[in-house]
Amino acid sequence: MADGSLTCGGLEAAAVSPERTGWAAEQEPASLEKGLFQDEDSCSDCSCHDKPGSSLQSFMPEGKTFFPEIFQTNQLLFYERFRAYQDYILADCKASEVQEFTAEFLEKVLEPSGWRAVWHTNVFKVLVEATDVDFAALKAVVRLAEPYLCDSQVSTFTMECMKELLDLKEYRLPLQELWVVFDDSGVFDQTALAIEHVRFFYQNIWRSWDEEEEDEYDYFVRCVEPRLRLHYDILEDRVPSGLIVDYRNLLSQCEESYRKFLNLRSSLSNCNSDSEQENISMVEGLKLYSEMEQLKQKLKLIENPLLRYVFGYQKNSNIQAKGVRPSGQKVTHVVSSTMMAGLLRSLLTDRLCQEPGEEEREIQFHSDPLSAINACFEGDTVIVCPGHYVVHGTFSIADSIELEGYGLPDDIVIEKRGKGDTFVDCTGADIKISCIKFVQHDAVEGILIVHGGKTTLENCVLQCETTGVTVRTSAEFLMKNSDLYGAKGAGIEIYPGSQCTLSDNGIHHCKEGILIKDFLDEHYDIPKISMVNNIIHNNEGYGVVLVKPTIFSDLQENAEDGTEENKALKIQTSGEPDVTEGVDLEELMQCATGKMELYARTDPSEQVEGNCEIVNELIAASTQKGQMKKKRLSELGITQADDNLMSQEMFVGIVGNQFKWNGKGSFGTFLF
Repeated sequence: MADGSLTCGGLEAAAVSPERTGWAAEQEPASLEKGLFQDEDSCSDCSCHDKPGSSLQSFMPEGKTFFPEIFQTNQLLFYERFRAYQDYILADCKASEVQEFTAEFLEKVLEPSGWRAVWHTNVFKVLVEATDVDFAALKAVVRLAEPYLCDSQVSTFTMECMKELLDLKEYRLPLQELWVVFDDSGVFDQTALAIEHVRFFYQNIWRSWDEEEEDEYDYFVRCVEPRLRLHYDILEDRVPSGLIVDYRNLLSQCEESYRKFLNLRSSLSNCNSDSEQENISMVEGLKLYSEMEQLKQKLKLIENPLLRYVFGYQKNSNIQAKGVRPSGQKVTHVVSSTMMAGLLRSLLTDRLCQEPGEEEREIQFHSDPLSAINACFEGDTVIVCPGHYVVHGTFSIADSIELEGYGLPDDIVIEKRGKGDTFVDCTGADIKISCIKFVQHDAVEGILIVHGGKTTLENCVLQCETTGVTVRTSAEFLMKNSDLYGAKGAGIEIYPGSQCTLSDNGIHHCKEGILIKDFLDEHYDIPKISMVNNIIHNNEGYGVVLVKPTIFSDLQENAEDGTEENKALKIQTSGEPDVTEGVDLEELMQCATGKMELYARTDPSEQVEGNCEIVNELIAASTQKGQMKKKRLSELGITQADDNLMSQEMFVGIVGNQFKWNGKGSFGTFLF
């Protein structure tokens, strides 16, 4: 039996000393076992089997039932995998040391022989028995178990064929392809769990190019933790479905580019001649390398929870506008769960009576607002009567329509339940929404996303859960006399190239009040922003945050800036990409200001100062954008640029806004 065998049905009774982690367990195998199988709380007897992850259950493989049960190991919780990789397997190793550290870990916990396993591939599964383990290669030496059990998708796959295949592999199989057969004695629990950790790591965490990345920094902090968090965020529906697809596509593209790069590098190393073909190959290799680096940077943006939040997911809406109704007629849709005579009389008087000479309108009645919106064509109106409406789908508005509540917002409540990416998607040229309260639950994305066109929100209440309102590039958003609160991200996210007018609104109790994204790149313009008489208060972070890259003299200027409101944490995406990735993720948005302090800005002079800070930063960003455009035009041989055109990218106006009780102050800059 391997050193460090399990006792007490799979667990040692003694508690793990909190000071002993990592390879201290080498001298105390029981502590290693305990760390792998349970949480930090100690237990004095075998009752600790009742804790999550403290014992392994059996699982019947899919397919034919003649196979024995295997250990159920694929339902481990995040913290169980996190502690295993951090404290016992990888510790502070570099990327180039991963296999070595994993081998050392397996030597301590893996039974070298005597256990059976199902060798599972995409084509077949067969029962084998381990006779030895090659720890350095992360492989097990096996033989066919008796009786011979095999389930193959190919009917001609006989026992002789299997023996020939094993002989070609020298009877050595990768551990991640083996699922240990269940044994209720507890002897092989740690073997099954250790193999699961190896399998999960190489399937979900390890990338083939990791070994060639910078090796000076802790591999666990730099790569393992963010990828592990992303994996569980995806499992728990905390990542938009479109972003998941993008991430997997990026992974495939990066793997393909890396494979081509390796093949090209190998062919160059075998070529000694200074031929023209070699020069062409070197140019192609540099191009592949550049492409691969860009893909890796995009992957890192998605893997890092903070950057994933800051940059957001720019999905393209697939909503198709219906256009004008074939009959050419416009319809008024009335939504009411129950229609009383008094309500109908009021509606006829206030909304449905036609003016003399006005075109005849059709009226349709609906019991829920979602069906009414789905029935709309260009120019239709939806009137929602007082009531509490629960919907399970997304409001996809692609035509220019009006959605209005008949009464006060608190009397017209539309609540979204059920998992889904968005609540309200707007792409119409001119959409108007008024006098409605939207309540969001179980969300992945924001409560309202304006993908394109113009959306006006007036006299509404938005009770958010994730992000509040997102205004995408090229979209226009007007929000008046409305109340927005509860976002775990930013109350309003404003993307480059968009237009946003906020007037007389309350934005409060969010992580950040307003987040303005400024990408100083040729593909993006400064957003046009007007903020007048808004009250931005009680947000966890800043009232307004400007996100922009560290370029030119800003690097030094911001580093020397001593005021707490304007200090920024620099997240570098080139040069030294890994310096800040070891910082705790919860500390990133604190912008290196130390501990948070709640304070109120009630002095009018300070409120004016807060508005001026936003104005000055937007002017500076716009000026830098103009300088970059001039430089690019100059490089193209165009000696003059249109200053008036560039000045139009600036804000429209930012006056009269009040910032109160925001955790970090009225305004901050986030540099990436």
